[in-house]
Amino acid sequence: MGLLSLAIWTPIFFGAVLLALGRDEYARAVRWVALIGAVISLLVTLPLYSGFDNTTAAMQFVEKAPWIERFNVFYHLGVDGISFWFVLLTAFITVIVVIAGWEVITSRVNQYMGAFLILSGLMIGVFSALDGLLFYVFFEATLIPMYLIIGIWGGPNKIYAAFKFFLYTLLGSLLLLIALIYLYVHSGGSFDILTWHDLPLSRTAQTLLFFGFFAAFAVKVPMWPVHTWLPDVHVEAPTGGSAVLAAIMLKLGAYGFLRFSMPIAPDAAHEWAWLMVALSLIAVVYVGLVAMVQQDMKKLVAYSSVAHMGFVTLGFFIFNDLGVSGGLVQMIAHGFVSGAMFLCIGVLYDRVHSREIAAYGGVVNTMPKFAAFALLFAMANCGLPGTAGFVGEWMVILGAVKANFWIGLAAATALIFGAAYTLWMFKRVYLGPVANDHVKELEDINAREFLMLALLAIAVLVMGVYPKPFTDVMDVSVAELLKHVAVSKLN
Repeated sequence: MGLLSLAIWTPIFFGAVLLALGRDEYARAVRWVALIGAVISLLVTLPLYSGFDNTTAAMQFVEKAPWIERFNVFYHLGVDGISFWFVLLTAFITVIVVIAGWEVITSRVNQYMGAFLILSGLMIGVFSALDGLLFYVFFEATLIPMYLIIGIWGGPNKIYAAFKFFLYTLLGSLLLLIALIYLYVHSGGSFDILTWHDLPLSRTAQTLLFFGFFAAFAVKVPMWPVHTWLPDVHVEAPTGGSAVLAAIMLKLGAYGFLRFSMPIAPDAAHEWAWLMVALSLIAVVYVGLVAMVQQDMKKLVAYSSVAHMGFVTLGFFIFNDLGVSGGLVQMIAHGFVSGAMFLCIGVLYDRVHSREIAAYGGVVNTMPKFAAFALLFAMANCGLPGTAGFVGEWMVILGAVKANFWIGLAAATALIFGAAYTLWMFKRVYLGPVANDHVKELEDINAREFLMLALLAIAVLVMGVYPKPFTDVMDVSVAELLKHVAVSKLN
């Protein structure tokens, strides 16, 4: 077992152990097993960082073993500078989510914690898979634990939200499967993703493949106009579900564009870049305006996620190093910031049982420590310099201006909308006099909540002040990808 196999199967093993523990009378033991499992799963990913070579774009920590030999399918894993950070981010966020659900979840605790640990392993599998069928299996398998998390521990309309989430993402994935089968046949019976990168394909084949990939990955990001499932799912999902969905699962789609759409169909990617840029700008501007009128905090942050992920896809499809690196940095930063925003909403919801902005006011008077954390995360969501939220957006805007001044200008206006809806929400929820008896009776965060938010606050500030370790890892791989995409693959 190599390091990547350990990163994938350690959380899945602990998740299976948790499912076997059963009964809620063992809830205390279950929570500790879940935390130990999540921490060990994070620790086994750390040697990836110390052993990673920044100077090469080649896949590292590669593992390859026969899986389904009859169809030439391999258990083939590896990471490069593009996928590396998402392995660590997934393991880190899983630890936070286990801590977040420690006291909040009181029924079926073993199934809740087990679902998150299994989901963590499956998502790391998506980022590590170098075999097309293996990627597809991991990509689809992530739906199952998240579907259960929403459908069992969600809000009043949880069944509707769970079905909507499952059907939207499954429909797009069926077109992805057709694209993968076409590539398998066209390559002479190989599911090797890296081999597919060098296939000479006709313009028609590239276009069809590009939109086959688009159907799966755009829904997952989610891009406008296939984003409508996300607000409903976020509103109904439990706090941990929302945090993982925003922090990691949305990144699976964006990662797919870099691993499949751009390198396999580079000519189609260039030809349809105008469409991707247009949809990204609509997400950044229009969805930002939609976020401004939301009365539910979760819905506001959900629309905010769509707008921020618009920066990611915009960065990718302007085809320069600043844009693509900025998109990757934005993905990591959004993982920290959006996860933190949803966990903050969860802290308030656990006390007042309302997500409506109107139910609050003056929270800073009764929860000063918590308000300080909430202010930091709100500022990061606005893209304040010195926080993680600034770095990626700034790089994407620079890259966009380099490609086309007007695209850069349109993207930069989104920072104004982001500041408007985030600060307006913060003002109405946290500032001013105490609004009602519910707020008056609030107690400040306990040690568990402080630890959870402090870990995310450190991540947000470290990445904002010193992003070099993040960009150093991805620079060579991004340069190689852009060099590869610049060469026509038309036969």
